[in-house]
Amino acid sequence: VQPYRQDWEARGFLAAILSSVLIIAVLLWVNGVYPELATALRYAAFNVVSIATTTGFASTDYNTWPIFAPVLMLLLCATASSAGSTGGGIKMIRTQLLLLQGWRELSKMLHPHAVIPVRLNGHVVPNQVVFSVLAFMSLYGASIVVMTMMLLFSGLDFISAFSAVIACITSTGPGLNQVGPATTYESLSDIQIWILSPAMLLGRLEIFTVMVIFTPAFWRK
Repeated sequence: VQPYRQDWEARGFLAAILSSVLIIAVLLWVNGVYPELATALRYAAFNVVSIATTTGFASTDYNTWPIFAPVLMLLLCATASSAGSTGGGIKMIRTQLLLLQGWRELSKMLHPHAVIPVRLNGHVVPNQVVFSVLAFMSLYGASIVVMTMMLLFSGLDFISAFSAVIACITSTGPGLNQVGPATTYESLSDIQIWILSPAMLLGRLEIFTVMVIFTPAFWRK
């Protein structure tokens, strides 16, 4: 247990899951979705853990919950899974490095001559690793924007389009609205399915692995 207590990624994952479960449970209870807090907590716990770990199971149609809850769950499936796990998304460790890099840049604005390394789990993270994470995040965000715009052009509404791209690129499965947990992707057109197929490959194989195939240097070698 002690190694997990000291590991930043494990602590960040547990903190994200527990806080999200509590917030969503209280939200459901206050809004009268479930009359008892215990029931709200049970539904929130199962669905939050399932979506955050990109398992993709749902015990209820959370598409009918207050919009804050499913949007938070989408954010979790994109950021909460751990490195080395079968979960898709950016991964918690990259999210933490991004936040630490942001904090370092703010600190350097206040102290321009200071040498402020990025530390994670007691170790200094090399700048090359930080830059690699920033590049990954940039490509990840750009891929989401491009494929969402393509789905919007094909006639899909924004919430369905955006959530479908997130659900596919993180290998989660269900999204919101037209691709929610109570429905399937069967209602989408062929062109929309073709747009989402590369998203699944990018998420499962990691963006760099797929992108490198399209570089001229790869084929020259």
